[in-house]
Amino acid sequence: MSEEEILAEFRAADALLEGHFVLSSGLHSPRYLQCARVLMDPVRASRLASALAASMPREVRSAIEIVVSPAMGGVIAGHEMGRALGVEAVFVERPTGTFELRRGFRLKPRQKVLLMEDVVTTGLSSREAIKAVEEAGGEVIAAAALVDRSNGEADLGVPFFPLVRIAVPTYEADKLPQDLAAIPAEKPGSRKAA
Repeated sequence: MSEEEILAEFRAADALLEGHFVLSSGLHSPRYLQCARVLMDPVRASRLASALAASMPREVRSAIEIVVSPAMGGVIAGHEMGRALGVEAVFVERPTGTFELRRGFRLKPRQKVLLMEDVVTTGLSSREAIKAVEEAGGEVIAAAALVDRSNGEADLGVPFFPLVRIAVPTYEADKLPQDLAAIPAEKPGSRKAA
């Protein structure tokens, strides 16, 4: 899929929002990508995951033994990536604030893992999820996401393969442009913002 075809999928799902948003990272932005809206259509979710899988280097794809994603936002994206790659997909969650495998999910020692996200902004959730995978005995060999909105700055410590990169401005709470500060903030993300 071309970048324009990918963005058309987001537009068709009303997933590209305009306003004042506090992201999961605590940063503020005038735009928000609501990947849950794109992923609510199983056909669209499958199409996007298949396009992402196809864009990854063959040697990476063939080495992946399981997909792990952080709950909640990454669960559907991870499941669809597992389907696209023909491997199982599980997720980590934070019942007490720290990611961990639950629900009987286990990783084999040194099992080759693809960490799958819906959106990466700062990479914090990804790094926390990678740590949980390593603590569970897995080896994250790569990470992927439907959207990289970090402006290419997120360092996950492993090769990172986004389907699309979208540059969306972000601001610290005390450094908001006047026009953005004048709009009430919404918190659509997956974590309480700082």
